[in-house]
Order: sequence, then C-alpha cells, then structure tokens
Amino acid sequence: MIDTHNWLAMQFEADRPRLRAIAYRMLGSLAEAEDAVQESWLHLSRSDPSAVSNLGGWLTTVVARVCLNMLRARKTRREESLEASEPETVRGAESAIDPEQEMELADSVGLALLVVLDTLAPDERLAFVLHDIFGVPFSEIAPLVEREVAATRQLASRARRRVRGRASMQSADLAASREVVEAFLTAAREGSFDALLAVLDPDIVVRIDSQVVPAGVSREMHGAAAVAKLVVEHARLFRACQAALVDGSVGIVVAPYGRLRAVGDLLIRGGRITAFTAIFDPARLRQLHLAVLAD
Repeated sequence: MIDTHNWLAMQFEADRPRLRAIAYRMLGSLAEAEDAVQESWLHLSRSDPSAVSNLGGWLTTVVARVCLNMLRARKTRREESLEASEPETVRGAESAIDPEQEMELADSVGLALLVVLDTLAPDERLAFVLHDIFGVPFSEIAPLVEREVAATRQLASRARRRVRGRASMQSADLAASREVVEAFLTAAREGSFDALLAVLDPDIVVRIDSQVVPAGVSREMHGAAAVAKLVVEHARLFRACQAALVDGSVGIVVAPYGRLRAVGDLLIRGGRITAFTAIFDPARLRQLHLAVLAD
C-alpha cells in the first residue's frame, strides 16, 4: 500500500508541469519558477492532506502566493542593471538550468508577452496570468491579492489593456506592417541575403544607440546591401527577436530568455523597412509602450 507521503509525491509530480507553467509566466525565469514549484512541494509535504479537498486548486494557490511574494520582493530591491539582470547561464556562471531549454520555453510562451508581463505590477500580473491564461476564477484569486472580487477583476482588466496595447495604425496597415516585419525576422534568422533585400528599402537608414557603439564609430548605416550583410553576419541573434507593438506601431523586441535587451523601432513604407532605430538604453526602453500583437 502506498503511504501518504508517496501518494502526495505522485500527485505533485503529475501536477508539476502545470505548476511550472504558472510560475514561469508569473516570474519570467525558469530557475525562479523551479524554485517556486519546489517551495510549493515543501508547503504540501508539511501540510495535512486530509484538510485538502481539491489538491490541484490548493497547489495552484500555494505556487501563486509564492510567486507573488517573489515578485513583491523583486520590486522592493533596487532596479538592476541590464547586465546584472541577465540569467546566470548568459553570464557564464554555473547553473542547473539548460539555457537552450529556457530559450525554447520563452519562445513557446512568447518573448513579447514575457516582456510586457514584466512591466505589470505584481498583483496585476498574478490576476492576469491566473485568470486570462489559466482560467482561475476571480473568486479564488481575490484572497491572494487581498482584494474584493470586483477589484481583482479590475486588476486583470488593467493588465489586459497593457498586454494588448492599442495600435496607432489602421488594421489594414497594421497587418501589412506585421507581414513585413515577420518576413524580415524570418529572413534574418535564416541568414538569407536575398530575402532581406526584398524587405529592406534600398535607401534604408539604421541608427544604433551610442551605448553599444564604440567612440569614433558611426552610429548610422545606409543602404540595403550593407544592412543585409550585417544582419546575415549576426543571424543567430535574431532568434531572440519577436514582432510587437512599439508605441502603437509594429516593431521588434529583442528579448533573450524573455528579458528585454533592446527594441527595434521601425518605419515601414511601401511594403519595405525604410528606417530602423535600435534602442538599447535602459532609460529609453522604460519609456516605450510595448504590447503583444494579437494572433
């Protein structure tokens, strides 16, 4: 006969993928998500199972509360620099998390979604993730954020507006611009010089933040051929890019592992990219209004 502890462990392992999915969307870090899931197991192992009528719901509540506490603690700390906020694997330190696994997970969730979720207040993020992504009723979310149900619904509504944003373009122009950007990203990832030329205006101007350009080196590049050559040389970097709304227009977020590193602010005319401004400065990035493009 299976003892109570082993039975709980089996039930927990069966629910682990869902708990990790919740925690990852809450925290945007696979390592932190794994920590939150493990913490929920410790809570379970110290609890009386006879007092738990709905184990799945109980675990959802516990992992959500753990994540909320982690997010609140994150907000109280001094804002980290971009370098300091990179995952350990990027900085070269030892880590139990496979960077390839985390990149694949970020891709599956959506780089732009992770970036926008990270701009939400902790309570808004929890309400949106639990309700809009995992279908948890507001009546179960309200106690976690210590609000009435109506106020909790408003949290999710504010988060939803931030995630979706509002395009400044007409729907037809938005769709056309998105098609151009997606074609550019596909060509960039494949390192296809000819395909890049097809979406770049012959007289395209690329401007790059002074933060990443050495002194004495031009911050501007002109001409489709020169730009396409540069993109092909750095094709692997475009895996961490995704189309998104940037101040109401279609642009690009550069977000390895779901952490925002740069934004491409684009000007598109006649089905081609005529200007590309690469923004790296953290202060400028925080001023941008980023949102997810609807499927």
